[in-house]
Amino acid sequence: MIFDIVTIFPDLLDSPLAEGILRKAREKGAINVNLIDIRQFAFDRHKTTDDRPFGGGEGMVMKAEPLSLAVDQRKNINPSGKVVLLSPQGRKYDQQIARDFSKESCLILVCGRYEGVDERFRLKYVDEEISLGDFILTGGELAAMVIVDSVTRLLPGVLGCTDSADRDTFSRSLLKHPQYTRPRMFQEMEVPEELLSGDHKLIAAYRFAASVRRTVERRPDLVAKEHFSREELKILQSYNLFDEVIQLQEMRGRS
Repeated sequence: MIFDIVTIFPDLLDSPLAEGILRKAREKGAINVNLIDIRQFAFDRHKTTDDRPFGGGEGMVMKAEPLSLAVDQRKNINPSGKVVLLSPQGRKYDQQIARDFSKESCLILVCGRYEGVDERFRLKYVDEEISLGDFILTGGELAAMVIVDSVTRLLPGVLGCTDSADRDTFSRSLLKHPQYTRPRMFQEMEVPEELLSGDHKLIAAYRFAASVRRTVERRPDLVAKEHFSREELKILQSYNLFDEVIQLQEMRGRS
């Protein structure tokens, strides 16, 4: 998969791309990441990529010309590239969007800055706007790296364990169950007996119930919209979670 990151600060992204899973994915050829410096497409003497907004107001606005030239260059190489603008006004990013993006052959990630980009560029070139959440970053570079990381780990052969991505938090609308490793006893806290039983069915049931319990405590909105099988409902009953889950789902149905 190809990631083209359009930015005025390409050096900002060198370090995360050179470490961990992303480095290995690049070495394997699972992903190809190109850092596109917008300044290379600004042809005035000062390589200007932003200017004051028409009508006055605070801050600066990213100019349409260098942005459009940068995207045009990448589209000439990969015509099917999906242009994504990182912007606080975009759709809130989640795991389902990551899955959808992982099916693309090329993402062109445009890193917004300052007060935003010229609206004409957005209208003509942008396929989708994405936001990480209801907060403001100094630029879209970190958001672009979040997308690269979250999408890359979904690609075939990238993770060492093939089941890891399928069993992550948000693989369905549940948070992941608590995890434990050695030692068995830590500061008078012991690993749950189910995990030491060697009974795979019991372990799976415990982990499922622990996942639901954690989601009820931290993200009840996710539990409210999750569908549970008959067998899963029996497990929830055995762990005294059934009534709470059903109540959350009934409340959502009435809202």
